Amino acid sequence: MATTVSSIGLKGMEGYRVDVEVQLLPGIEGVHIVGLPDASVKESKDRVMAALYANDCDVPDKKIVINLSPAEQKKNSPIFDLAMAIGIMKEAGEIKDAIPDAAAFLGVLSLDGTIKPVDGMLPAIVAAKKEGFKQLYLPPMKDMPFPQIDGMECCFVETLHDVVASFSGQLSSYAITSMPSSETKNPEPVTYDKDFQHILGHNQAKRALEIAAAGDHNVLMTGPPGCGKSLLAETFPSILPLLSDNQQFDVLSIYQLAGMTHDNYQLPPFRDPHHSASAVSLIGGGANPKPGEVSLAHCGVLFLDEMAEFPKRTLDMLRQPVETGKVTISRAASTVTYPAKFLLLGAMNPCPCGFLGSRHYYCTCTPKQITAYNNRVSGPIQDRMDILLKLDTVALDRETTDHNETSEAIRARVDAARGRQYERYGEGILNADAPNETLPEQRQLTEDQQKMMQQWSSKHHWSTRVQMKILRLARTISDLSGDETITNESIWEAVTMRRSRGNNVQKGMIQ
Repeated sequence: MATTVSSIGLKGMEGYRVDVEVQLLPGIEGVHIVGLPDASVKESKDRVMAALYANDCDVPDKKIVINLSPAEQKKNSPIFDLAMAIGIMKEAGEIKDAIPDAAAFLGVLSLDGTIKPVDGMLPAIVAAKKEGFKQLYLPPMKDMPFPQIDGMECCFVETLHDVVASFSGQLSSYAITSMPSSETKNPEPVTYDKDFQHILGHNQAKRALEIAAAGDHNVLMTGPPGCGKSLLAETFPSILPLLSDNQQFDVLSIYQLAGMTHDNYQLPPFRDPHHSASAVSLIGGGANPKPGEVSLAHCGVLFLDEMAEFPKRTLDMLRQPVETGKVTISRAASTVTYPAKFLLLGAMNPCPCGFLGSRHYYCTCTPKQITAYNNRVSGPIQDRMDILLKLDTVALDRETTDHNETSEAIRARVDAARGRQYERYGEGILNADAPNETLPEQRQLTEDQQKMMQQWSSKHHWSTRVQMKILRLARTISDLSGDETITNESIWEAVTMRRSRGNNVQKGMIQ
């Protein structure tokens, strides 16, 4: 009769139950793992046998067959080491006590029997809860903030000996009724390297970024070199609200799967890949698909500096994540989906030389070069940008920081505006990503406003998506002002922020 020990397998962010079935059979001595294991799982036999030897376990000289069920799912993590070791020890008679019912075992083994965490522990813990496990054995992760998980007892164990001892009740002090809540851990003080108070001028840009932060709207900044595009983008996170507990958990789960760390789990991620980044690094992928930059920016900001220098094919891959808030990576072995709900912040020069429309330098680019340069950011990508922002250089001798608002003051208004949106749509849903079917109930445009929108749409040949984005922008502007309905002023401001970059290019050429 085979011994069955449960564990959790991962497929992207999704976890599923894996039954580790162990049986000792007559035959040539050896360990055989079946059930579509990859290289890291196949190597488990050597780690497990070395750990058992280090703990003086007497394993019979028999053929050991380990089946990972369901057999049709490819297993691609060493997270099953602990379950395999417990199964072998139980089958060999080394464990006399009963293995707890509805218990799952997670962790990779060192050669001396020490249990260590692997990439993706947090998604595995959530999957264990969804699968109905009542008890979870896992290695200590003292530096990891956990959400509260009710109804599941967790045993943090450091070695194989601790696991066996807990079966007989000798390590009851290790049992924790629920995982430590992130609220019980003293959060790190939140500090920002940059503040809007220290940025000279750019009042219109600051206003646009405040609106973007309040409604989660995408922004494309265009301006000459050195005008402050990168500085504004790097300061932008200082006006974003802190992440909620659920958002923190999602971000940490993604970073764990990627094998990376996040400096402060309270702050929204800010990712700024270089324009030489490949499509795989931006979107995600590989033989065993890992999260890319779009997923690492989940609940935060993806900043593409020198956006026109990115390969056009790579930029076009952003269409699905920007529109749906997730990215699906299909490979021959498997298909995984990662969350990718981010605010896209782009910056680029108006032309190859960078001085189109400048009041101080003469542009040396031909109209053909300018058109080709701007076409590197395709129409569909521009169509998905909510705010098209044109920047100019700032005269340092005319600007001061005396009356500049602090990022903290702006962030307070952003918080209040987001609170109004959460009351309207539900927790976590903002104007930029609210379902289209909910917007007609909320916008309540007057007849004059509808006629005004129709005239502008006809004049500028706006697509339906652009028209909806303008209404969403106007709704956010009204939320910042505390208005219950969309006002004429908010519509006008939204239209000015969605002005055609092509028209600005033509004006710059005339100048």
